[in-house]
Amino acid sequence: MSAQTDEVIISPPDDFHLHLRDGDPMKNLVFHASRQFRRAIIMPNLRPPVVTTAQAHEYRSRILGALKAVSGDHAFSSKFEPLMTLYLTDNTTPEEIQKAKDCGFVFAAKLYPAGATTNSDSGVTNIRGIYPVLRKMAEVGLPLCVHGEVTDSDIDIFDRERVFIERVLKPLIADIPQLRMIMEHVTTKDAVEFVLSAGDNVAATITAHHLIYNRNIIFQGGLNPHYYCLPVLKKEEHRQALVKAAISGNPKFFAGSDSAAHAKGNKESCCGAAGCFTGYATLELYLEAFDNAGALDKFHNFVSSFGAQFYRIPVNASKSEDKLRLVRKQWTVPDSYQYGDGSVVPLRAGQTMAWSVQ
Repeated sequence: MSAQTDEVIISPPDDFHLHLRDGDPMKNLVFHASRQFRRAIIMPNLRPPVVTTAQAHEYRSRILGALKAVSGDHAFSSKFEPLMTLYLTDNTTPEEIQKAKDCGFVFAAKLYPAGATTNSDSGVTNIRGIYPVLRKMAEVGLPLCVHGEVTDSDIDIFDRERVFIERVLKPLIADIPQLRMIMEHVTTKDAVEFVLSAGDNVAATITAHHLIYNRNIIFQGGLNPHYYCLPVLKKEEHRQALVKAAISGNPKFFAGSDSAAHAKGNKESCCGAAGCFTGYATLELYLEAFDNAGALDKFHNFVSSFGAQFYRIPVNASKSEDKLRLVRKQWTVPDSYQYGDGSVVPLRAGQTMAWSVQ
């Protein structure tokens, strides 16, 4: 497969970091996700957050209800499977971790440092305070998803990932070396180096927008709130490090879109919410990044194999009727998509996409 290829066919892919929200907007987001992915790791930072196995079951039921409402007779969409996660708090118990492991529908637990991102106020305030929980996760084999940023006000926002690695992650893997951990939406060369230096129990997701853009886009021609996310986009040298990792063929790195929709009014406001809505075209954006790097041959494993292997779940069957076909075909991104009774502005609204899912 060369950089001039105009068609890419892949086995059913998975998104290992997705926000589906709740209520009426969830139907719209499930519609987009189910037409591109067979499975997705669903983030638990609702309001209130998903902190118990029982709550994860209820949330999963709502997602499946939304799927039934939007999938219709779409054969690929109807097979979408949400893989649930728990939101860790200072009050999470080892017993709850055992319940999660035993239930069959919870596949990870998420560490949000308190105040690090959207709806993270209930997150963990002291990592060592939940060491009994993390040791239980290591014992039963439940992976830990990590939002890797410190929240100290005196730490520059562009340095928070690097500082988190030094203060939290390196001591954590030294103290609990058997814990399987995914550093979510990595944004820096420091994170790439950390993941590469760690054992096979440490992996990372990379978003499409962090592969394509650096922080300049946020300020290009004015303040662009729809490119503002957390962790924030970084300098070009960091973007290049992420691209190198993504196209390397190293199974430690795989797709996690972190598509995080917010209503238009919550983004275009005096205090715009953090999150980029890429879920309308996640695969096309990823493929563009790989195409730009001349690495279309590395795309399939990044979106369809490596994540499943790390989570120790079967790679999706590659029956001919289930495969997805992407073609080099330009189209214009709409100015907005429906989001409940309002709208959401997608990343790259009004601009041209180079690839299209057929």
